[in-house]
Formats: sequence, structure tokens, C-alpha cells
Amino acid sequence: MSFLRRKSADQASDVLVPPVPEAPTVGKGRPTPKRSQAEARRGPVAPPPKTQREAIKRSKEVGKTLTKDEKRTQSNQRRERMMRGDDAYVLPRDRGPVRAFVRDLTDARRNVAGILLPVALLSFVILLIRNQTVQLIGPFILLIAILAAVVDAIIFGRQLSRRVAERFPKGDPAGLSIRPRALGFYAFNRACLIRKWRVPRPRVGRGDAV
Repeated sequence: MSFLRRKSADQASDVLVPPVPEAPTVGKGRPTPKRSQAEARRGPVAPPPKTQREAIKRSKEVGKTLTKDEKRTQSNQRRERMMRGDDAYVLPRDRGPVRAFVRDLTDARRNVAGILLPVALLSFVILLIRNQTVQLIGPFILLIAILAAVVDAIIFGRQLSRRVAERFPKGDPAGLSIRPRALGFYAFNRACLIRKWRVPRPRVGRGDAV
């Protein structure tokens, strides 16, 4: 009998007993860190943005969405600062005091390049007239206007180079070229546009001393 009891006890001990599941952990299972500890773990806090462009960039990085009114307001503010000639908002080609000085000189004079758009429009209208003699006049007038504008731009570019060298003997702080060709081409592109279309807007009137 003792042998049978010992055998039955050994068989019972061979039976695997399923493990008892542990009680689920309530919450995060760890204490919530203090604010100072969380900030120290994240690192130093970034300084506030200095410009509106930097603020917009940060808002995009953190996924902040702006309303339509806020976007419209920011767009109007950026355009107004660009029209005023703020270096933080204008195109790279328009930055620096040298380019602002060239714009003032260009806006203060009557440029031959200013007649190119009206002459081009007139030439297009002439081409619509069904007369071979008249149709030849339009391109001829436009060619003469282009040549006159190019010659005027070359002469004005040399004048710009001389005045810029006198005004800025150390060169352009923005790092842009101050060669006569570069200044003349910049002034030519601006002179081709109507005054209302020029960006940034003119700060001087025609005939004003710069």
C-alpha cells in the first residue's frame, strides 16, 4: 500500500500546474516625473523667435495649424514688409543696401527701358492689321526700342558702378556683385516694369535727388 501511495504521489507531482497570471498594472507603472525633471531630460528650452519667418517655421515643425484669417494676416504682413524693402522678406537678389541704392537711382530717372512694354503692346496691335507694309513697321519699332534700351542700360550701368564704388568702397555687405554688368542688368530688369509693378515699391519719385 505504501508503494502505491508513493507512486501516485510521484505521478501527481509530474503534472504541470499552469502559472497564475499576475494582476494587471494600473496606470503607467511608474511615478509621473516632475516638470523640472522633464525639461531637464528634454534639454534647454529654445529662445523665442526673433522674426515672423522663424515663428512660422517653428509652427510648421510642431504641426500647428493656422486658421484662414491668421494665414491671410501673416501673408499680408509679409507682402507689406517685402514691398517696403525689408531684407528679411525680399528676394535674395534685392537684399542689401547696394541694391536698395540702385533701386532708388533707377526709380529717380526716366529709363528708356520703360517704353519696352508699351512698344511691345503697340507692335502686337500692329500685327493684327492686315497690311504687309504696316505689319513690317511693328517689329522694326520694337527692335529700335530694344536697342535703345540696351544702350541706355549699358551707360547707366557704368554710372551705377561709379556711384556705388563711391558710396560703398568696401563692396556690398550682402555679398552681391557690384560689377557694371550686374548692376546694369539689375537696373534694366527693374526699369522695364511699370512703377506700380516694381517690387519693392519705389521710395523716390522721378527727378528726386538720391
